[in-house]
Formats: sequence, structure tokens, C-alpha cells
Amino acid sequence: MGIEEYGGGQGPEPDVLVVTTNDVPGYRVQEVLGEVFGLTVRSRHLGSQIGAGLKSLVGGELRGLTKTLVETRNQAMFRLIEQARARGANAVLSFRFDVTEAADVGTEVCAYGTAAVLARE
Repeated sequence: MGIEEYGGGQGPEPDVLVVTTNDVPGYRVQEVLGEVFGLTVRSRHLGSQIGAGLKSLVGGELRGLTKTLVETRNQAMFRLIEQARARGANAVLSFRFDVTEAADVGTEVCAYGTAAVLARE
């Protein structure tokens, strides 16, 4: 897995800006549209679980699990952006991820934040 497969985020000029901050320098919040989120639940197949279990005995990175989590986070973020876009937002402020186990069958990843309309100052 190359370095490009370990990350996510947005391209250089997104139509919906997603930031972890409450404001964006050079912009003012024109309108707050409310909370938006993107949610996904993923499970791993049995072969991967066995491989991860064996790898955890000797130590080291669990690459299969890492790849699955990156893909899952990216999917949740994509869904968040789609929700924000559908509500007319051009930004999501205070962006966060929440990750939990979902009934011992998978991993739930929720990307959430505040949809807003920003205007240049």
C-alpha cells in the first residue's frame, strides 16, 4: 500500500470546504445550516480477521485493517460532503470523526460537523 492509500481529505479546490476549525481565515459565516453527518459501518471478512489476529501476536502494523479504516473514513467523509451540498452549504465547520464498534460485527465511522455558507470578507 503506497502513501497515497493511507490518507484522505479533499483536493486543492473543493466545492464544499471541510475544516476542523470553527472559522476560516478570510471568510465570514453567512449562514449556519445545522449539523450534517456521514455514516458507514464496515465489517472485515473472516480471512482478514484471522490474518490480523496472527499478525497481532508478533506485532507490527495491521495493514489490512489500516486500509479498511482509511476507506471507511473516506466513505463517511464523502457522505458528509454530499449531505452538506444537498443542504446548500459550501463548508463544513468543526469537522470530526467518531469511531465505535458496532455490535461486535463491524466498525461504525461517523463524520460530522456544522454545515455553513461562507462568504469571502
